[in-house]
Amino acid sequence: MADQPASAAAPAPHDLGSLRTQIDALDRQLLALLNQRAALALEVGEIKKREGSPVFRPEREAQVIDGLKAANPGPLKNESVAPIWREIMSACRALESPTRVAYLGPAGTFSEEAALGFFGSSILRVPGGNIDEVFRATAAGAADFGIVPVENSTEGMVARSLDLFLSTPLAIVGETSLPVRHNLLRRQPGRDGIRAVCAHPQALAQCHAWLSRHLPDAERRPVDSNAEGARLAAADEGLAAIASTRAASEYGLHVIDAAIQDDPHNRTRFAVVALPGTHPQPKPSGHDCTSLVVSVANRPGAVHDMLVPLKRHGVSMTRLESRPARSGQWEYVFYIDLAGHPDEPAVAAALDELRGQCSFFKLLGAYPLDTH
Repeated sequence: MADQPASAAAPAPHDLGSLRTQIDALDRQLLALLNQRAALALEVGEIKKREGSPVFRPEREAQVIDGLKAANPGPLKNESVAPIWREIMSACRALESPTRVAYLGPAGTFSEEAALGFFGSSILRVPGGNIDEVFRATAAGAADFGIVPVENSTEGMVARSLDLFLSTPLAIVGETSLPVRHNLLRRQPGRDGIRAVCAHPQALAQCHAWLSRHLPDAERRPVDSNAEGARLAAADEGLAAIASTRAASEYGLHVIDAAIQDDPHNRTRFAVVALPGTHPQPKPSGHDCTSLVVSVANRPGAVHDMLVPLKRHGVSMTRLESRPARSGQWEYVFYIDLAGHPDEPAVAAALDELRGQCSFFKLLGAYPLDTH
């Protein structure tokens, strides 16, 4: 048989048009399934109302995502599963009751990004001018949850958040962490003529070496948030800000230099806080953290004795941080993170024994670890 001319070759079985048609059909199937899920979520919401159960259960959502990742056959990557399903669960949760979340504002902060990553975008946003306002709004019931920075991989603990845990009734019910990429933002291109760089003190510290090399004569001006710095830079071409690309879009600024943080692996850990009477402690998820703050008598060996119950019961301590007790007596409190949950026998036994060793003991919360 003579060879067929090239122009008469059979069409590819999966050409672009047919693939797009299949994708469109699958999208409609997905939409129908998502609406079925939303209808079931509404029924769950009615049951929760009758029982007085909380709408948001962080340990339940963590278990859902863990189960989906374990069952994922690919080619969708596991790291894509969590954000997709958080948005689905956020939209379904909003049908039951809109979730009000307080965070360090204004728009464009890393705290806002962390809130959206943890709760999904179907929330009512309650921005605060500083960390104190986030705690205050949540404690007063103006927000269902607050999200506050507690630790940075470069600069360590966020002291103000730790101090407020000591003096407010809020408990930790969840955590999330965020890669922090700092960018130099300005109203016009180029660094020429920058008089001052505005940013949160932590961001200024995290970019100290870069600023010393590239803008040694510019004033470093601390403000309440990086987004506030971006807002100021948008109004004055002599100012620059250190903030996220989200803030650049929000305030119409140029990204003059990207990723200027001194540590390329810079991350910030955030705690999700709520009133215990409104949102009870999450149940064990299988990978939990228990946080507490304690103080001990000022005597030789007191700190050693405080740690003995943990060793005796095989409970791992993942963090120990000291802070002045603000009593004026040179006393200190210790912030401790433990692996596990108080409902687990070993953790419960260690906590009971530890409580007896302490002059002050406060359980800050038990919650699923951020493994996503």
